[in-house]
Amino acid sequence: MVRSAADDVDSYLAEVPAERVQALTRLRELCRAELPGFTETMTYGMPTYQRDGAAEIAFASQRQYISFYLMRSDVRDEFEDRLAGQDMGKGCLRFRKPEKIDFGLVRDLLRATAAGPGSIC
Repeated sequence: MVRSAADDVDSYLAEVPAERVQALTRLRELCRAELPGFTETMTYGMPTYQRDGAAEIAFASQRQYISFYLMRSDVRDEFEDRLAGQDMGKGCLRFRKPEKIDFGLVRDLLRATAAGPGSIC
């Protein structure tokens, strides 16, 4: 699944491959816990977390991996050392296996994002 037609995150999670449901549910739980004041929506076919109408965080089940989108360049810069060596595109971390997700790193990225607004790429 690259782009879902689901109307909400519960429906999205119901359609992902079974071996990814637990990891994606954990990502959602972390987003909801660490991003107070953010709105959970479905944007571009994936769960997205917005502050003041601007998407800052998203995740998705792609064909070959799970993506965690960090749209804040200032947070990426702040975590440059911890992100080194990760499979990372311009704005997303790619986890090829659900069991390889570093939930501690994700939590810290979410906390840094929630700490205040910043530049969105």
